[in-house]
Amino acid sequence: MDAQPTTPAPPPGCPAHQDGGRVPLYGPEFAADPQAYYSYLRHFGPTAPVELAPGVEATLVTDYATALQLLQDSGSFRKDARRWRDLNEGLVSPDSPVVPALAYRPNSMFSDGAEHLRLRQAITDSMARVDARKLTRTTEQVSEYLISQFGARGSADLLGDYARQLPLFVFNELFGCPADIGDRVLFGITGMFDGVNAERAVEVLFGAVGELVALKRARPGEDVTSWLMQHQARLTDEEMVHQVALLLGAGTDPLGNLIGNTLHRLLTDDRYADGGGLIDEALEDTLWDNPPMSNYAAHYPAADMEFAGQKFQAGDLVLVSFAAANTGPKLSAARQAGSNRSHLAWSAGPHACPSKEPARQITVTAIENLLNQLPDVEPSVPEDSLVWRPGPFNRGLVTLPARFTPVTTVRRTGSTQARPDTATRPQAGEAGRRRERGGMWSQFLNWLAK
Repeated sequence: MDAQPTTPAPPPGCPAHQDGGRVPLYGPEFAADPQAYYSYLRHFGPTAPVELAPGVEATLVTDYATALQLLQDSGSFRKDARRWRDLNEGLVSPDSPVVPALAYRPNSMFSDGAEHLRLRQAITDSMARVDARKLTRTTEQVSEYLISQFGARGSADLLGDYARQLPLFVFNELFGCPADIGDRVLFGITGMFDGVNAERAVEVLFGAVGELVALKRARPGEDVTSWLMQHQARLTDEEMVHQVALLLGAGTDPLGNLIGNTLHRLLTDDRYADGGGLIDEALEDTLWDNPPMSNYAAHYPAADMEFAGQKFQAGDLVLVSFAAANTGPKLSAARQAGSNRSHLAWSAGPHACPSKEPARQITVTAIENLLNQLPDVEPSVPEDSLVWRPGPFNRGLVTLPARFTPVTTVRRTGSTQARPDTATRPQAGEAGRRRERGGMWSQFLNWLAK
């Protein structure tokens, strides 16, 4: 006789117990071992009751097939966050730390139907005009600049000094930001995701983007902002501001996490010790096992309904766990198919990420350039001492300390080259970081013009 399945115990530190209480997706315990939580959540079935922050209840889809069904069913499930019943009824405080990531804004992420199609088409068509060769060159230039800021030290935080900054600089270039506007965009996005004076950061970001839109109305260029403006969707200035802010925000922090998570995998897993072409493999494995957006894709039932064996009321908050869906036990065969990209890290359906190919290209280029210039880079702390950022949505390290042979980055006509530095100057990197606080984008443009 087969043994009867047993209900797993909640992970250590989890206040949910066998009575079916909601499982918290926040705090250091969840950040340290989210897969233990996902394993426990699967015993509820394809969906599970969770808490995103104190007092913020949601249903999390943990099954791959169920997640795919929800993401593709835009008739039954809507994205407009103004449907969120608990927020409308005052059960969720507007001051909750998760509300800024879930609250409605007039952009493609929070729209449905014909309005979504119009905004989405403008974004996809504009992003499709990005030249792949220019994107590679821009990424390499930004990479060279960032390495020049810490290379002489022989040590760096590969998250704070590199992985998180690189997407900000690359996107500033793609969107045609001049120096003064670009400085404020970097300040705004960094502040939003770091949670330091977030309200002020949002104000600065939207103010800077508003100025960028006004500038491109007067003087369009060969950049994504101008292409969005020229699109047949005829976006208003308000629509422009919200689409550009969405692309800058959604395209930078998750991409920084993806670069960091992939670097972490390459530097700590012996399977990738040979480097080289294994960067692509490490990237795809990261998207399967440790996606930068672990739980998101907020949806709301359009009406009272039953889905995946559960009853939902109109306006209930339902999220997809990309991390749990990707790592479900039923997917082991698909993972063994080789170079398989059927994971849900980019989401799916009408709201799937419109920039996944540029994101892949930026990630691979950034990591290739770093490893080429710092071939002996290695972690400088034990892996078990690394700390992951808390919170229900993102998956990324707080820091990734590393050491390497000090280098001086030398720029040459049409190219750059890194060489060993025989006279290491530890203070150079620190001085560079102090200057960047006054205007990181301006500093990069000045460096590029030398």
